[in-house]
Amino acid sequence: MAGGYGLETGEGIVSVQHVDKWFGDNHVLRAIDLEVGRGQVVVVIGPSGSGKSTLCRCINRLERIDQGRIFVDGQPLPEEGRSLARLRADVAMVFQDFNLFAHKTALDNVTMAPIRVRKVNKKQAHDEGMALLERVGLPSKAGAYPAELSGGQQQRVAIARALAMKPKVMLFDEPTSALDPEMIAEVLDVMTELAAEGRTMLVVSHEMGFASNAANLMCFMDGGRIIEAAPPREFFDHTRTERARNFLSKILAH
Repeated sequence: MAGGYGLETGEGIVSVQHVDKWFGDNHVLRAIDLEVGRGQVVVVIGPSGSGKSTLCRCINRLERIDQGRIFVDGQPLPEEGRSLARLRADVAMVFQDFNLFAHKTALDNVTMAPIRVRKVNKKQAHDEGMALLERVGLPSKAGAYPAELSGGQQQRVAIARALAMKPKVMLFDEPTSALDPEMIAEVLDVMTELAAEGRTMLVVSHEMGFASNAANLMCFMDGGRIIEAAPPREFFDHTRTERARNFLSKILAH
């Protein structure tokens, strides 16, 4: 196929075209090509330091790229200003460490960006925020502060906050890696429901159960490159590279 995995180059709602990124002398992304189609769930796996999180951060323009191009819904990533704020509204990101505002309630965390960025009136933002907290199973925690919530509850609030912006794309950067095992399922359940609704999602995760059930495309990264990409059944049953096979054997053994 031309350029990206899964689609022709430029067809995806997210189109990453021959992207390189350095941190000093460290070449963290090497000629990355990836297309994420509308309504697709792409799961990215790989060892620590392979460039997975950096790829997410570049798509949201939290990091600048050094070479190549990234398009979101046909538009190149903006450099700064209002267009960058609009990009971040359209491309929501859920971080591994939640990143909630500690001095704001769960509901305030969810409604702040729609009010400030989307200019939604407070009554509408409140109503939509409560509906989203209901959506993630936390309506009773609307007045709670992050310190009063479990890790799983905080991450579900973070997902509600991302959904509040009505994004075109949702990026998840290892959203369960900071959670205790019993909390992981509650977050994955919400993510699985979002995938079933047809949300466009790029997920960095080693949760293979979620990947096999929800993903349209699996990508294995190593050394800053996408080494292998295929639909989940093909990826798990017919892994082509020795590096990916070794990696899978270790994570599936746990």
